[in-house]
Amino acid sequence: MDTELARTFLTVVSAGNFITAAERLHVSQSTVSTRIHTLEQQLGCTLFVRNKAGTTLTPAGRQFQRHASLLVRTAAQARHDVGLPSGFTATLVVGGRIGLWEEYLLRWLPLMQTTCPEVSIRAESALEPELMQGLVEGRIDVGVMYTPQSRPGLKVEHLFDEQLVLVSTDPKSPPEPQPGYVYVDWGPEFYARHSTLFPNFAGPALNVNIGWLGLQHVLANGGSGFFARRIVEPLLKAKRLYAVAGAPVFSMPAYVVYPLDRQEAHVANAIALMHRAAASQLKSDAALPLAKRNRKGR
Repeated sequence: MDTELARTFLTVVSAGNFITAAERLHVSQSTVSTRIHTLEQQLGCTLFVRNKAGTTLTPAGRQFQRHASLLVRTAAQARHDVGLPSGFTATLVVGGRIGLWEEYLLRWLPLMQTTCPEVSIRAESALEPELMQGLVEGRIDVGVMYTPQSRPGLKVEHLFDEQLVLVSTDPKSPPEPQPGYVYVDWGPEFYARHSTLFPNFAGPALNVNIGWLGLQHVLANGGSGFFARRIVEPLLKAKRLYAVAGAPVFSMPAYVVYPLDRQEAHVANAIALMHRAAASQLKSDAALPLAKRNRKGR
């Protein structure tokens, strides 16, 4: 069976419809439909029930999902093993959001290299949908993210709680969005809490999906936004930014996600070291002076 067909099937499962799956695969919707039709012909069964709301798996589709995941992972593992650099015994692909690479995963990386020097590491940055798709397909061994989705065969473990604080280039900024405010899309839970706490907020002039991008804009052009406390603390100390007094603080958990069937020692070591780095992060946060605030995001 063509692994591209299995990969397309898994993308439709993850996306929930053919249109979004086509966007993620960078192909046309008709191409996705043709691949699924070909796969259904090969298997002799219907895999999806199609309706206006999207797609749902048939009983046969649910059974095939496990086999498709195994097929794609096996092909990915074969590529890893064949392409193993000289002098190394294993490879590890780690994907994470760019904000989690900053400070956190970049402190984990040398720990991993020291503990497992025989492992070749590939580091990738992506958003949650791409990270989850890579995990399902077996292209990514370990993913670190804020809002993972529940998927069969994947284990989700809590690492630490990120603190998102409102900072501004104006030391006298009021505790709510002002002109120049940059809205960072930290996920649906942040959106819901933000809407509750700021019901009169009409909407930002600039909306970004990556915290790093929003932070660079604020530093270069002035303004404000909610960013990870561990990232902005050095900027607060240098007085390039100021913590907005009275503003809410949002708590957003970070997770590590990995396949349940990965029993290799280097994968287990990578995850254990991520938990160690998270514990160290918590200690560092506790030692930092708290940003002034009167109320907490709920």
